[in-house]
Amino acid sequence: MSSATITLANSLLDQVLRAIPYTAPGNVYLALFTTAPTSSGGGTEVTGGSYSRPQITFTAASGGATSNANLLQILGMPAVTVVGLAVMSASSGGTMLFYGNLLTAKTTNAGDTFVVQPNSLNIALS
Repeated sequence: MSSATITLANSLLDQVLRAIPYTAPGNVYLALFTTAPTSSGGGTEVTGGSYSRPQITFTAASGGATSNANLLQILGMPAVTVVGLAVMSASSGGTMLFYGNLLTAKTTNAGDTFVVQPNSLNIALS
């Protein structure tokens, strides 16, 4: 997952090239999608079951890249097929910052736990 949304890209460009301050979110969260998000946002986020976005902690950036430092678990998933994910600025609602598609869609049964291992959610800027 290395794609920044247009919203984030514009904010970062304005910050660096026009000195228009960008206020980063205090925390970021993982959202799962049943239809893929795009550079302008969109997609259909998972709903139902006990689904909620877990908070992500990232490693220090190095070489223009970073990854999740923590184990991410979403307990009590509904029966869905997850095709994409995104880094969001809030635990609900908020702004999509980065997005990507899973290499292989993951189907969950009601009550399953969706797991993302540490260092598996990679984000790079180039």
